[in-house]
Amino acid sequence: MRCRHILARSVAAGALSVGLSAATVGAQSTRIPIHDPVMIRQDSTYYVFATGPGITVWSSPDMKDWTHLAPVFDSAPAWTHEVVPRFRNGEWAPDIAFHDGTYYLYYAVSAFGRNTSAIGVATNKTLDPDDPDFHWVDHGMVIESVPGRDLWNAIDPNLAFDADGTPWLDFGSFWTGIKLVKLRPDLLRPAEPEEWHSVAARQRYWKLPDNVAGDEMNGAIEAPFIFHKGDWYYLFVSWDRCCRGVNSTYKVVVGRSKDITGPYLDAEEQEMRLGGGTLVAAGDGTHWAAVGHCGVYDFDGTDYLVMHGYDATDEGRSKLLIEEIRWDAYGWPHITLR
Repeated sequence: MRCRHILARSVAAGALSVGLSAATVGAQSTRIPIHDPVMIRQDSTYYVFATGPGITVWSSPDMKDWTHLAPVFDSAPAWTHEVVPRFRNGEWAPDIAFHDGTYYLYYAVSAFGRNTSAIGVATNKTLDPDDPDFHWVDHGMVIESVPGRDLWNAIDPNLAFDADGTPWLDFGSFWTGIKLVKLRPDLLRPAEPEEWHSVAARQRYWKLPDNVAGDEMNGAIEAPFIFHKGDWYYLFVSWDRCCRGVNSTYKVVVGRSKDITGPYLDAEEQEMRLGGGTLVAAGDGTHWAAVGHCGVYDFDGTDYLVMHGYDATDEGRSKLLIEEIRWDAYGWPHITLR
């Protein structure tokens, strides 16, 4: 079914400016508490953005010692209350990217377990809170999912570019899986005419009500991330359940395609749109109960899988994991949990 969307409702006087304190919150040298992390490097500093009040932000000089910074939003953007009544500034699952001199931060707002959801975007000229140009500007809603109208969920955004430089946004959670929509050159709204694709899904019982997300046996897929390496676009997604501590069943699987729009096939040549996926990372049965919601990055010629894991040695608390990727002779990724 071809997906549909609603263009963003306009914010009263155009983009909403967000004033922030540059004060840091604290520093940690152990695994930091985090959920749904994404990473980027500016100059010699690494930044992680994650789910949390106002969007959680950490910085590090070496991906080991982390400083907790002020959140992106000190209050929820006004438009979010139109989508999710009584929204309390708990933004989900951001994605960070740098393009043409600007940082783009996509994020989701949602009612938990429902597809009353939307993806927004904010921009900044720098990620350094001590830079005088540091200032987040919110541009409102990119896409929205509406219960009863859409059998997909507008959360877990990820910005990707094809070989021609065309921008795409992949996203989705449960229901009918992962969607891909072409964006305008300004990266703020879907392109016109609209172009949408379904790129990954899992079986969903057809009698489930439209307003039910599903479970491990029904459509449990989310958190897409597209990574371009060589001739291939790799689509990483998470299967099964997050957010249950030691009872979580999260895992990361992957497929690949020569075209950003798919079809994405796993190592057994099963199409991800029809339930395929090759396992990349899962709980190890001892330290990590489950792992998932990954981003994939190339820093200085080394590729890394960045995700969160539920620490079975610490009551299932969610923590940051950064693992180096090894690529086998057939071009498939592998990691070892530490």
